[in-house]
This record gives sequence, C-alpha cells and structure tokens, in this order.
Amino acid sequence: MKIGMIGLGKMGGNMVLRLKQGGHDVIGYDRSEEALTPLRGKGANVTSDMDAFVAALGRPGERAVWVMVPAGKITQSVIDDLADRLAPGDVIIDGGNSNFHDTQRRGEALAARGLHFVDVGTSGGVWGLTEGYGMMVGGPEAGVERLRPALETLAPSPDKGWGHMGPSGSGHYVKMVHNGIEYGMMQAYAEGFELMKAHQTFNLDMAQIAEVWRHGTVIRSWLLDLTAEALKNSADFDSLSDYVADSGEGRWTIIDSIELGVPTPVITLATQMRFRSQQEVSYSGQMLSAMRRAFGGHAVKTLEVPKQEGIVPEVQAGEHPKAAAPENIAASGKAGGTGSAAEQLGETGQQRTTSDEKARQ
Repeated sequence: MKIGMIGLGKMGGNMVLRLKQGGHDVIGYDRSEEALTPLRGKGANVTSDMDAFVAALGRPGERAVWVMVPAGKITQSVIDDLADRLAPGDVIIDGGNSNFHDTQRRGEALAARGLHFVDVGTSGGVWGLTEGYGMMVGGPEAGVERLRPALETLAPSPDKGWGHMGPSGSGHYVKMVHNGIEYGMMQAYAEGFELMKAHQTFNLDMAQIAEVWRHGTVIRSWLLDLTAEALKNSADFDSLSDYVADSGEGRWTIIDSIELGVPTPVITLATQMRFRSQQEVSYSGQMLSAMRRAFGGHAVKTLEVPKQEGIVPEVQAGEHPKAAAPENIAASGKAGGTGSAAEQLGETGQQRTTSDEKARQ
C-alpha cells in the first residue's frame, strides 16, 4: 500500500525501512535533515517538505499517514496540521505513546471531519526493523482494515504480534498497561541482580547467572536475553547514570488503577523508583539525615560533589540494534540526536490531560 510516515527517529525511521523492504510505497517526513540522511543512504524516499510529503500520498480519501512523534503537544500539533491538509476518508495513525484519553478525544474530533483515526501502541524498540513490531491497534474497523497490509508487514509475521483491540483509544490503553508491566519486570530484574552482586561471600558471576536463567527457568524473557548479552560483553555500568526516564505510561497506569479501584502495587512501586532515580538529591533523604542527627547525635555526610550527567543520543534509524547495547555506550558518546533531551529520553508524554484542561479545549 501507499503510506506516509511522519517522525523518522529510531522507531519511525526503521518502520519506513521495514515497510520499504516489504514492497510498500512509503514516503517519510521529518523536519530534521539530520534524520533524513541515513535513510536516504538506504534508498528511502524521505523529505523535510511537508507540502511535497502530502502531495506524494496519493488521492484524497485514499491516503494514510502514520505519525511517530513524541507524545503530548508535538503529537497534537502534527495531527492538527494533518487534519487541515487531508480529506474525508483519509486515515491518520498515531503510533506513539499517547495518553488514551487524548486519543479518544482526537478520534471523536477527527471522525466529525470524516477522517479515520487509528491508534497503534507500538513495541519493539531498535530491534523492530529485523524482528518486527508488536502492535496493539485501536480505532474504527474500516480504518484498521485499510492498514492491514502495512500492519502485517510491520509485525513479526502477518498473523502474529498484532491485533485490533477495540474502539478508539483501546490500542494506546493496552500499550499503556504493557509498559506498566515492563516497568515492574525491569525493576524486579535490577533488584535481584543488585542483591546478588552485593552478596560478596559467593563472588557470583552475574553474566553466568543471566545466561543460566535464560534457558528453562520460569523467569526467562527477552529482557533477560538483552541483559545477558550485555553482561557477557562486560558492559561497564560505571559510566552510566542511575537516572531512569519514564515516558508517562507508568503514571497513567497507576492513575487508571486508582480510578478503577484495582490494586497495582508492583507497577506503582516500580514507577516510584524511577522518580527516585531522577532526583539529583532527595530532600526526604536530607531531612531523614538531619532528624537522625537531631535525636541521636549521629555523624552525617555532607554533599561535596553534585552529580554531573550528560546524555548519550538515541540510536538512529538504520543503525544496528547492538549500537544500543550497554558496552557500546561509551563508544557512541557523541553529540547530536534528532530532538531535545526530553524527546530522546521519551519524557514528553508525562502530563495527563485533566478534566479541567479538556473543558478549556
């Protein structure tokens, strides 16, 4: 099929390449020329001219545009611009990590203009180009069926790894919960390995343990596969900050659990631990230290050198996934990237649209 892709970062750019490899007529758009260069080198049809991009999409009423940009205001501005340029019958796809409340609102607004709006919660990261993407699809049946050829190509196989979840917002909702579960799994692995590393009596080999756990155990997973690979290659974690970004989905999962009265203690605590990692200095920790000295006269530590952090840019479209491996972080510590630090860290979707904000819109 003919399809356009807006946003050619590590996800969108690789999706363009996978669609191209699958025989689709795909054109990509990104405002950053830096994002276009590696894709042009691989023969992809890409542009930074929005007028030329829309003109290449085909006939009005038959066009499809996949939006793969950071969640929040950026997504809204792109969708607003497309809505003014497209015609009834065209399809807009949001493949990012948007809040499902925003998706429901956008679906209603675009349906009133005769446009199909499909939300696709997309998983697969930098490995999606070679392994395929897991896709949780929401939206009207007619719009989803129009996209079936592209979805079957992007998925690990035509009949596996993707499905129509339900009406508008359902795809992003299921992806939100998926990411909440991901937070919990990652936190559990990290805590377990930290505990074993701290138990110095046994002098345990973390790489050996990860490799053993990968085969036959009940906690084997793709996350563990990636961890084992990193440990086997002697990843130097000393150069890494313990700052862990959160893109918003963990927060939204917790909010929804509160609204529905469904307990999610593991996801909640895993998300809280990410918040703690983002603090340079914990005020609560400082207060505890002061109280402990006040009542017990204990010695305390003073802050001598505040934490200094840099940012290693995100992996670019077309790069081998191993460029993201921990052992390659120091080697890839280059300047650049195709967006702000918040965009590259995936932190633009943290704000939840409240009922008051909806009313003002």
